[in-house]
Amino acid sequence: MAEQPNVKETSQPEASIAIQVLPSAGGGDEVIHVVDKVIEYLKGTGLNAFVGPFETTIEGNFDKLWEAAKECQKICIREGAGSVSTYIKSFYNPKDGVWSIEKKTAKHRNNAVPDAPSAPNGRAGNGAL
Repeated sequence: MAEQPNVKETSQPEASIAIQVLPSAGGGDEVIHVVDKVIEYLKGTGLNAFVGPFETTIEGNFDKLWEAAKECQKICIREGAGSVSTYIKSFYNPKDGVWSIEKKTAKHRNNAVPDAPSAPNGRAGNGAL
């Protein structure tokens, strides 16, 4: 199950972005180390952050979000990645704001998704949506 949002700002956010970094950093443990450093940074920015299995979503001020996204890539390099691919989804609505992470996820967080029935190949599903 995904983590609870790290809620710090109180006003409705004007933007949200989802960031997925894919550092070229050797094996699995090295990649996880680099990604963990990025997540640690994002949680410390003061922006609302929600860590999911494939990406981390942050919300808040548009300019602060993009500064954070830029820093995520630099962190990967500083932590030993030779290069980094970053996938970003962005929603910006300065007039009316965007739905918060809380609004979009609250109803799903406490409802565990049961494992899917066995697939035709005989492997059990993992409950992913």
